[in-house]
Amino acid sequence: METEPLDPMDILAYTTEELQGRFRRAKEGIDKAKVISEFLCRWDADEALAPVKKMKIEFQEDLDWFNVTRPLPLKSLRGKLVVLDFFTYCCINCMHILPELHALEELFPPESGLVVVGVHSPKFENEKDGANILSAVQRYGITHPIVNDARMTLWRAIGIRCWPSLLVLSPSGAPMLLLMGEGHGAFLQCFTEQALRHYKAKGEIDNSSLPLKLATDAMPASNLLFPAKIARSENGRFAVADAGNHRILIFDSDGNVHQRIGGCSAGFVDGDFETTRFNSPQGLDFLDDDVLIVADTENHVVRQITLSTRRVETLAGTGQQGNDRVGGKLGPLQAISSPWDIAAFRMRDMDMSFHLDERNVPEKAIVLVAMAGTHQIWGYFPEGIIWWKYRQLDPRTCVAIIGNGMEENRNNSYPQNAAFAQPSGLALAKNFLFIADSESSSIRKVSMVDGKVMPVVGGDRNPLNLFAFGDVDGKQYNAKLQHPLAVAYNSVTDKIYVADTYNHKIKVIDTTISSIESVLIKDTNGAQLQLNEPAGLCFDASGQLLYISDTNNHRIHLVDMKTLIAKNFTLNYSAIVPSTAATETDSAISGGLQLLKRVPLRACVQLKLRVNISLSNELKFTEAAPQRWTLKSASPSLKASATSGQINNGVLNLELERASSMLQPEEEVKLSIALSLCDAKSCLMKRFTLVLRDNAAEGAPTPKLNDKGVIDENVNILITQNKIDFS
Repeated sequence: METEPLDPMDILAYTTEELQGRFRRAKEGIDKAKVISEFLCRWDADEALAPVKKMKIEFQEDLDWFNVTRPLPLKSLRGKLVVLDFFTYCCINCMHILPELHALEELFPPESGLVVVGVHSPKFENEKDGANILSAVQRYGITHPIVNDARMTLWRAIGIRCWPSLLVLSPSGAPMLLLMGEGHGAFLQCFTEQALRHYKAKGEIDNSSLPLKLATDAMPASNLLFPAKIARSENGRFAVADAGNHRILIFDSDGNVHQRIGGCSAGFVDGDFETTRFNSPQGLDFLDDDVLIVADTENHVVRQITLSTRRVETLAGTGQQGNDRVGGKLGPLQAISSPWDIAAFRMRDMDMSFHLDERNVPEKAIVLVAMAGTHQIWGYFPEGIIWWKYRQLDPRTCVAIIGNGMEENRNNSYPQNAAFAQPSGLALAKNFLFIADSESSSIRKVSMVDGKVMPVVGGDRNPLNLFAFGDVDGKQYNAKLQHPLAVAYNSVTDKIYVADTYNHKIKVIDTTISSIESVLIKDTNGAQLQLNEPAGLCFDASGQLLYISDTNNHRIHLVDMKTLIAKNFTLNYSAIVPSTAATETDSAISGGLQLLKRVPLRACVQLKLRVNISLSNELKFTEAAPQRWTLKSASPSLKASATSGQINNGVLNLELERASSMLQPEEEVKLSIALSLCDAKSCLMKRFTLVLRDNAAEGAPTPKLNDKGVIDENVNILITQNKIDFS
């Protein structure tokens, strides 16, 4: 009886899973490296892998390429360890692995023998367009080569099954690993290090460079860069998340910018408006006229801006992506994942039994968060509250409240049994929360009385069908949208407006009949307004003026709802009050995020580094919170004993060994340090980078080495509320 031949991708998935299992069970350091080294030796000789090694993998000709000056057929990359990242730019899970790939490329540049290639395999029609992919490459700061496989030819030829998928090719071009989903960063770093060492010893590694030309180098010099959500306070203040510039802008109805919070460089720092750093903030909402809540998306945190005191603090999130789908910890201790929008409001406790006079029950703050990374709606409760089903929610906790974390379009009378697919926009309207559920291409609503989740328009009756998208006006499921990212409520007309992002349109929902239709907006010349992936909407108090974040066109439009004519809304920055000299000094120290220390990197065989972090009297390390360090980059001639770890009692120990006799002209090591601290009143985060640079450039004398060429080096760092000193 003949048996069916095994599918090569099934073989590859099995061997990868088996290797990862042994890698997870092995102890840190040498044991994990040994597991991979043994795998590589077996892989070369294993005849059972013949169907995999015979696979012919190549890109089609005449595809669009980005970040390079010419196409890179896979045959031209022989001699390189190649990581193919099959992704689509709408996918939040695909975005999550970009930092892991960037860290990998920092450690192993093309000259070391590694090449990462993004294979864009689009889900939505809009994502097939090269111009839209270019905008995504620029928005997310992707620096490796990317090819637009618009018809998903390679995806289908190989048999890729999900976004994201990483296919690792040997220097001969044969598939070695298939990694599905996110969270493979540490494994991939260890595998790459051992594979490059293995194939270099066999003389099979090509150390040539790539013809790179980064798309980010052609970014427009703009006062707005990929603007996202817009919000308005009750008293007429406006705020916009200037995502590409990593900052928040506060402006009035005439376009005068009064406050600029954060800066053009990405980072994660609490403090005053100049010191503060964000990383691609997307959503925001005013809790009151003085307090603005921000979804700091790529830092995986929720931040609070107090305008009167000019201070920014972290309410929830650790600064590292989490995968918890329940929550319940105090905000700064609770890891969250890609918060995308905010709906902040106040309401009374649902349990009135202990109040003598129900007319005087105080309202309490609630911050709802569209948690795109875990496909849920979370809540942050500054004061604590009793809410649905008389559930007690403690002060300053961050909790998943709607959605089970499955990626589905599932409605349910019980909020914990419902499911979303990358919720990305929120709007409160009377007793409902409206949600732009982007990956199901639908608008959903939640009853604020009991948490019941209901359909409005778009999507499909089948909760598992996330491909029911298009551009069709109509009722309920007959209507079709394409990856909507924003919703806004017009209290005057009692209608919901939608940024139908990938259809480049604004649409309006009549909630009484669950029907949606396109809004025909014209520019000042009478032509149809040409939007490009709009991602933010906001009405003024009168309901007559609509602000639109035209994200990929890097501008804001102001639409007169009576005439449906849009004009460019220009921001005027001349009203911003300049910083004081003292604030600018503090910003240079903390906001720059880099502490430079000269050490004898080139002179040593081994460097034993000890970083001692001490705190001023009013600060302490937050108990149970992670204190982390990560190796962001290192000279190729140096090998670190670890690439990340915990900081215990303020002490970081790292050993660097000379891995190559080839010295670099300017040897350098970058350590990213992330601390969770507390004072008497609040928790705060400190993020900075320690840069170790060789001291030979300063003409320093050669340090004394012991018999084995080992140098001991101490770095002392003192942190206060507003300053970081080191020696």
